[in-house]
Parts: sequence; structure tokens; C-alpha cells
Amino acid sequence: MDSSEEAPRRTTTTGWAARDSSGVLSPYTYTLRKTGTEDVLIKVLFCGVCHTDLFNVKNHFGITRYPAVPGHEVVGEVLEVGSDVTKFTVGDKVGVGYLVGCCRNCRPCTSGEEQYCKKKIYTFSDVYTDGQLTQGGFADSMIVDHKFVVKIPEGMVLEQAAPLLCAGVTVYSPLSHFGLNKSGVRGGILGLGGVGHMGVKIAKAMGHHVTVISSSDKKKAEAMEHLGADEYLVSSDATRMQEAADSLDYILDTVPAFHPLEPYLSLLGFGGKLILIGASNAPLQFVSPMLLRGRRSIIGSFIGSMKEAEEMLEFCKEKGLSSMIEVIQMDYINTAFQRLENNDVKYRFVVDVAGSELQHQ
Repeated sequence: MDSSEEAPRRTTTTGWAARDSSGVLSPYTYTLRKTGTEDVLIKVLFCGVCHTDLFNVKNHFGITRYPAVPGHEVVGEVLEVGSDVTKFTVGDKVGVGYLVGCCRNCRPCTSGEEQYCKKKIYTFSDVYTDGQLTQGGFADSMIVDHKFVVKIPEGMVLEQAAPLLCAGVTVYSPLSHFGLNKSGVRGGILGLGGVGHMGVKIAKAMGHHVTVISSSDKKKAEAMEHLGADEYLVSSDATRMQEAADSLDYILDTVPAFHPLEPYLSLLGFGGKLILIGASNAPLQFVSPMLLRGRRSIIGSFIGSMKEAEEMLEFCKEKGLSSMIEVIQMDYINTAFQRLENNDVKYRFVVDVAGSELQHQ
């Protein structure tokens, strides 16, 4: 890798890691993997906190490898670039999302949808091609293949850009892929957390009529007055749910937990799509006539491609969109996880990694 006096190469870094399924994080110093000609060394500035981080450190999916340094909504500054890297230079502000590797040869990879590669490598708690455990953005620095790095557009507030790298692209990808990125579409956003609030913002910026669907009315004012939603439905209000039946072209289901699907399927009109983007480790349930009678469909969508990530960032810059965040220090992360579990954040925690004392306990 090329280097400069201002940005010396570092072989070790310090992050905050979980050691077991308690999910409690504490300082952890480790050696960065060997670098290649296509790699970028990044100083982490900010990192968003996603429900998936919480699920993984607690091993909800049964695949976590410890010690695990989470964080996959990474914004940083390029310190060094490999000799074959032409897209980035030292000093660039860049982002890293949920993936850091793929096979590059399978059908998803060759069609530009590497997020569906069966050999994809996750940003943390996965094994890289050299056999080393991947570690995420709750750390001083990262080494990432340049294919999985994106430029942060000039003028974006860096800490607000961080959640776009997961929450933003997770919403943008299905709307784009399924041809819903046009005005006049009637959409629903189920759940108003980190992903859901970006769903409202992006859908509104695309010209959609947006209905937020939630389990209570406590977020109604926020959804309509601050995020710009057009309607607000409480799922337990049978009368209002009945009135809204057959009215939506799609629903983005952002809920990362078990919930019945029938009430929401009934809101879809002919050919409507219920798009699952919230990961749950519990089986979801529905009765098939809910789909058959309206040619409705239930579809899954997983984050987004690198191309879509770049498009989404440019779209957000053009439309002036940003995430609503609460900036924290790293030593607050265990409390933040507890609050996230209790739905007590509007709408995304972002760790000020560069401003934190990572060695402090």
C-alpha cells in the first residue's frame, strides 16, 4: 500500500468487542489483516448502530464468531490506498456498509447484486479470504477491499450519512429494483425505527403518498409533522385498518421481530407487494388466500448493491435527505444497545468513534 508521513500504516487497532452472547462490549486490540493492492485503509470517524449489530453480538442468528467488533454503517477517512486503487485517494471521506467481500463470479455478482452472493463476506463476525476474522466499524480503523467502499458526497454531514449505508440503501434498493421509484405510488412503512424513518423520507422524496403503520399512536406527531408522512395507521385500530384496506401499492416491513402478516397484507391493493427488509429469527405467519385473492406477494430484499449505495447517496444529496440521529461516545454503547432493544431512540444512534477514548472502560 502507498503511505504518507501524515497517515502511517498501522498494523493494530483498538475497537469494542463482544466476547460472548451477553453482547456486552469492551475494549479489544487486534491486528488488522494483511493488505493487498486493491485495499483501502480507513480511519473510522463515525459508525451507526443497527438492530443487526445488537442481534449479532447476542448471537440471535446462531452464527456469531467471538470476539466480535460490530458496526457496519461506517464513515471514515482514507489513510492509505493500494497500488491498484484508482477510485480513492488519501483524505477522501468514504463509507463502508454490511459487506466487505464476495466471490465475483456467481450470477448475483456478475449481475451487480453482490449482496446475494452465497459467498459474501460480512463486515464483522465473518471469515475473510485469508482466514482472518472480519471486524467492524466500532474501531479506530479498518482495511477494506475498494469494491466495497463508497465516496460520501461532498457537503454531506458525515455523522448523518452513516446510517444511510445500511438503513438508507435497505430502503432504496427494493423501491428502485421493483420500479417503485416514481411519483404517485401509494406506500406503507411498517415500523418507525432507524430503517423505517429513512423509508418515510426516501419514499416521500420519490413522490409517494406514504402511510406509516405502527402498533401505537405515540409516534404519530413525529411521523406526520417531522418526517412528512401523509397518513398514520395504528394496527390495533380495526376500523381504520378496514377503511385502509386495498389502498397500498407496497409496504416496506421494517420490523425486526415476530409479527402476524395478515393485517398488513389486507392493506395491499391488487398486485401489491409486502417487502420484508427487517430481519427476524422467528418464523412469520400468514394464510395463503390473503395473497391469492389479490395477486399480492411477499418479497424479501437484503440491503443493496454497491451501485445502489452510490445511487442512494447521490439521491439523498440531491433531495437534501439525512438521517435523524443521536450521537454517542463509544463508552455509552452498552447503554445504547439496551435502549435500542427498548425502542428508545429517534431514530439511529451514531458512535463518534474518532472522538471516543476507545481504551477507556
